[in-house]
Amino acid sequence: MLQKNYQNDGDSIYRLFYDTVKGGDYRSREANVHRLAEVSGNIIDQCVAQGVPFGREYGGLLDNRSFGGVLVSRTFYAKGQTGQQLLLGAYSAMNRQIGKGKIQMFNRHEMVELVKVNGKARGIIARNLETGKLERHGAHAVVIASGGYGNVFFLSTNAMGSNVTAAWKIHKKGAYFANPCYTQIHPTCIPRSGEHQSKLTLMSESLRNDGRIWVPKKIEDAKLIRQGKLNPTEISEENRDYYLERRYPAFGNLVPRDIASRAAKEICDAGFGVNQTGEAVYLDFTSAIKRYGKQEAAIQRLENPSESKIIELGEAIVESKYGNLFQMYEKIVAQNPYKSPMMIYPAVHYTMGGVWVDYNLMTSVEGCYCIGEANFSDHGANRLGASALMQGLADGYFVLPYTIGDYLSNEIRTGKISTDTAEFEDAEKSVADRIHKLINIQGTKSVDHFHKLLGQVMWEYVGMTRNEKGLKIAMKKIKEIRDEFWKDLRIPGDQFSLNSELDKAGRVADFLELGELFAKDALSRNESCGGHFREESVELDGAQKGEAKRNDKDYTYVAAWEYKGEPENSKMHKEELEFNDIELKQRSYK
Repeated sequence: MLQKNYQNDGDSIYRLFYDTVKGGDYRSREANVHRLAEVSGNIIDQCVAQGVPFGREYGGLLDNRSFGGVLVSRTFYAKGQTGQQLLLGAYSAMNRQIGKGKIQMFNRHEMVELVKVNGKARGIIARNLETGKLERHGAHAVVIASGGYGNVFFLSTNAMGSNVTAAWKIHKKGAYFANPCYTQIHPTCIPRSGEHQSKLTLMSESLRNDGRIWVPKKIEDAKLIRQGKLNPTEISEENRDYYLERRYPAFGNLVPRDIASRAAKEICDAGFGVNQTGEAVYLDFTSAIKRYGKQEAAIQRLENPSESKIIELGEAIVESKYGNLFQMYEKIVAQNPYKSPMMIYPAVHYTMGGVWVDYNLMTSVEGCYCIGEANFSDHGANRLGASALMQGLADGYFVLPYTIGDYLSNEIRTGKISTDTAEFEDAEKSVADRIHKLINIQGTKSVDHFHKLLGQVMWEYVGMTRNEKGLKIAMKKIKEIRDEFWKDLRIPGDQFSLNSELDKAGRVADFLELGELFAKDALSRNESCGGHFREESVELDGAQKGEAKRNDKDYTYVAAWEYKGEPENSKMHKEELEFNDIELKQRSYK
């Protein structure tokens, strides 16, 4: 989400800044967000230079889409795979530097410990995933850019290998962990189909530009659909409830993700879900297909085109915009989304919380930096669509290169960091002892068994809605799962060869600690804001009835947790949030 105002619709740096702070429900650091908005235009120029094939208008300018939480079109895109194309552009640029010898790449390695010398980050211990060998790497500074921790829920849209391990290791060495309970549930994902799944599939937010979200108005129709006795195309327009358009007329289907996700959960919990599990709503492109078809017929000077011709032309336009997404949906669900509405349901997607950093992106460990989704800095309690890419690119290309230079300027005379010191030796020994302990539990249960148990607890008690009783249950259950994990885990194979189960075990062990801190953080924040929805804190009347109710008097702060041996003993430090350019007020998208 980056502003250049090519659409001439009134966009500006300030408007992007305001939309991002408001989208995060006024729980982000104002200065960081303004900096992000200021460098946003540079990001697009950088990506174009790297060869990212952004969509273009007929006149040659880059095209824009609208995403959730905004009333302008400011998001640059590459069909339905913008994130992938940006990754390819960044990888290509990095590979060029590897080819020049400026970067040394360590493929199939995992950071397993941070090394501190006299209070400063001076390197890491890494594990070669192919051989199991532990390696020491000295450095004048350490940068963590390892992504988010959404896989603490087991089922998420994240890659299977995404984990919290690097961030958790620096947390246990003194880096504060901020706002872990701020997690984003994305509204447009392919619904869960059973207990066999290992991940969920994201359908791009861009689909909400043209798709209309609805469920049957009559609960009887919803029951018939779930039983397979009624087809959604047989339900007339007047018997459909376009609930987002009804509840949020100003933003309609493009409300922010937290609001759209909660609305879907509420409507499904009321019995209007449309798949066999009762956990799905429809995303329908019929209106868009007809609208685009009529436009294309006019362009082609077709007089009195038939309904079938209009649909044919409209489907071709929709295919050109979202074809790869429609194809992916059809392969997974075995339904044609051009002829029948897509089924979608919210799923864990992004984590706004993360390692606490200062304005220069340094953690509370001197010399250790954290960027992108791994830190907490820019999104508050909810992230707007495309802002993750914006933050990751901004941190890596336009913020860290300047701020880390200031720190390194004082290290010019330090010389090479030796790895033959007691600190590196102790760090390596602690890692080796932990691996030895994991391998030698020799229990009966697999890593995935424990990961699934954790995910079930997280989704049930710390998911889209939370309450005091459920959060206390979650903390108790997670601790029990963690204790059982260290008693009854079985890892086949050994530690000195390729062993993906051992790799997973180390990551799940960290998730089992993070999960408890996650619930503790959610319990301590007795307000609703963005992706953190406490059932005790809801607007009971007025225009915002049923919406999240913030408590600015008591909770306008960042909760930065310090590790104290066990998650339950973590100590909270508060960073009070100041708002000098934006007025704190009730967030409204109606």
